[in-house]
Amino acid sequence: MTSIATDISTPRSGGLRSWLERYPFLPALVILIALLALNGLFSPNSLSFRSLAGLLSTYMALVMLAIAQTYVVSAGDIDLSAGATLSLVNVAIVVLMERWGGGAGAVLLALTLGLLIGLACGLVNGLVVAALRLQAIVATFATSIFFTGLALYVMPVAGTPAPTIFWRTYGGRLLGLPFVFYVLAALAILLFLLSRTRIVTELLAVGDDQQAAYQTGLPVVAVRIKGYLLCGLFSALAAFCLTGDTASGDPLVGGKMTLYSVAAVVLGGSALAGGWTTVVGSLLGALTIGLVNSLVFFMGTPSEWQNFVQGLAILIVLMAGVLAGRRARV
Repeated sequence: MTSIATDISTPRSGGLRSWLERYPFLPALVILIALLALNGLFSPNSLSFRSLAGLLSTYMALVMLAIAQTYVVSAGDIDLSAGATLSLVNVAIVVLMERWGGGAGAVLLALTLGLLIGLACGLVNGLVVAALRLQAIVATFATSIFFTGLALYVMPVAGTPAPTIFWRTYGGRLLGLPFVFYVLAALAILLFLLSRTRIVTELLAVGDDQQAAYQTGLPVVAVRIKGYLLCGLFSALAAFCLTGDTASGDPLVGGKMTLYSVAAVVLGGSALAGGWTTVVGSLLGALTIGLVNSLVFFMGTPSEWQNFVQGLAILIVLMAGVLAGRRARV
């Protein structure tokens, strides 16, 4: 799996700085390793193979959502409805699986429709942002309310269980390995294939200089819409992982995850202004946020202080990652 972006400027020579220029996700990787060590210090069992697999299974949804956010950020846009899209797909597939009997055929058909719902949400965002030229941050905030409303209509109350075959597969093992490892491998292949397509280069070109991209003949509107379609696709995949981990539907589950996904993108070394992004960094950023949450729990932080400590820790980690990345580009 490779970075989807590199700076278009000529790399400068000079030890660590050149490494940071070439691999902008290095600060996130260092922070991730440090957090792993701290987790192991407070809870040695947290570094066991089983615990790490469980951690990956829990935070795979956030990894997918951070990658979804990366593609729209590449073009200089943002999607504040990614979490709401996740919620809508989550409740839709749970309800469809239940109504169709919960068998293997019902699960596969519901997942297919879930992907189509994610793509439809992405298309709506692409049309209102790129075609109608509304501000991305305002337009996607509005669509997030719309998608949340649809999710509440589909499932007014959280708690409908997912079919056993689905969550046992996601949380189980295949050929001796946790199933989530196969999900990670499939994700790596998908990202590699996407990195070899023109869409990634076009998104970065639009994010770097939209006017220049237009003057060179790039269909800017179509490219931005494709970015939102990719965001909708990965948001749907995030919903699949979340459903497999929680084994239930919740129409409000994605609300908090939207801002986590934005934080993961920034922590991973991407520029919110566009033109400079890395999916590897977003993946590491999402896992870092997950480890921060685990560390707060392992430290025995009182429940009334957990949100405060989590927010403060994520802020410190973000500052460290962003400052290191900024120094590399100065």
